[in-house]
Amino acid sequence: MASDVGRPEELRIGVFVCECGLNIAGTIDCDAVSKYAETLDDVTVVVQNKYTCADPGQNEIKKAIAEYNLNRVVVASCTPKIHEPTFRECVADAGMNPYLFEMVNIREHCSWVHQNQKEEATEKAKDLVRSGVARARFLEPQIEAEVPVTKAALVIGGGVTGIQAALDLADGGHQVYLVEKEATLGGIMAALDKTYPTMDCSI
Repeated sequence: MASDVGRPEELRIGVFVCECGLNIAGTIDCDAVSKYAETLDDVTVVVQNKYTCADPGQNEIKKAIAEYNLNRVVVASCTPKIHEPTFRECVADAGMNPYLFEMVNIREHCSWVHQNQKEEATEKAKDLVRSGVARARFLEPQIEAEVPVTKAALVIGGGVTGIQAALDLADGGHQVYLVEKEATLGGIMAALDKTYPTMDCSI
């Protein structure tokens, strides 16, 4: 049985379904996905938007967090690669820990890959939303640690690449430590007496 440690007494999950213009709504029946999300345990509110990543869509999320006292947010839209930071910042602005947010990709994983299979794409989107809600139940607030950074770099290998990397880092204002296991620098280049095409000395 799963542990309830760290979970709030009452989960209040908000699900936000994005149409992404016709990128999602052109293939997926977003109304059906929204209605399905309403039937899931612990889901308090479901909101459907034309563009959830736009300011009006983000304002809907913030409004719902305040109005329904949400403690988890699931956004069903596009790839997290593009807008996960957007939505994390959005829920943080509303006073929620940004790690209590879960994103579901129903654009790349459903509408874009099943453009001629509307019914199947819609059912897949429902499955992904259900999975996202299930994951959201077990999210815990996180605090990002801040640690001091020493502006120094270690370059291992004193061949041509290592030497160039060390020079570039030094030019960028970093203290550089160059480590080479041999007694001399140059690596393989140091063993060559001529280099193509000029046939100059390699060192």
